[in-house]
Amino acid sequence: MRTFLLNAVLSRPATMDGPGPSDAALAEVAAALEGRVRRLHGRALSIRHVDAGSCNGCELELHALGNAIYDLERFGIKFVASPRHADGLIVTGPVAKNMKVALERTYAATPDPKWVVAVGDCALNCGVFAGSYAVAGPVSSIIPVDLSLSGCPPRPVDLLQGLIALLDQAAAKR
Repeated sequence: MRTFLLNAVLSRPATMDGPGPSDAALAEVAAALEGRVRRLHGRALSIRHVDAGSCNGCELELHALGNAIYDLERFGIKFVASPRHADGLIVTGPVAKNMKVALERTYAATPDPKWVVAVGDCALNCGVFAGSYAVAGPVSSIIPVDLSLSGCPPRPVDLLQGLIALLDQAAAKR
């Protein structure tokens, strides 16, 4: 035990490389996203995240959007605690039977015009949870979905590109 503790104290910390996309690609996505948010809303875009019963893989990627590499707030996008303050919802995971009513109430509490993004394979088609007794179904069977992002889990850059597509779709409606 002493040897293990001594090695742990004296060894160098483990480090990881940054994300796969190059800095130039990330900067391009960042500029496109920031311009669309400011032009469409004129202020910050507020998002309410709802975990409808996922394994937390998609949540880890959503949290990565707030780290120093992606820094979602510099684009004018922020996560809010209340659906009453949100412009849209991001829903992860298959909708569990225990979360169905909560998701419907959250959707109803979000002011119009609103949009919904279903993130991850589980939100799209229940993924590995399909057929479970505890699952009410995919997000689109409970509330209307405006954008679906597949992946298990989708990368943060894919989430940013999905938000760009959603903002383009909203601008076209106007």
